[in-house]
Amino acid sequence: MEEVVSTVTEKGQATIPKAFREKHGIGRKVLVLDTREGILLKPIPDPSTEKGSLKPLFGRATSRELMREARASEVEQASRILNRGRRS
Repeated sequence: MEEVVSTVTEKGQATIPKAFREKHGIGRKVLVLDTREGILLKPIPDPSTEKGSLKPLFGRATSRELMREARASEVEQASRILNRGRRS
């Protein structure tokens, strides 16, 4: 495990060394976790690099198509429930 001393400013800002940022893929933001051992900084994945990671689950459908399909299903279910209530 590599260790580096970093200065903390009066505003609580610390610099993450460039080598660590590059090694761990840290961009503009990090997740800050309070652990028993101290503070843990975790990289947050860039959404643009994660783009399409759900494609294997949903095939070629776009998010709009998926939403349209889900809403149509909900409307159909609501109609069935309403129609059951009218028959009683």
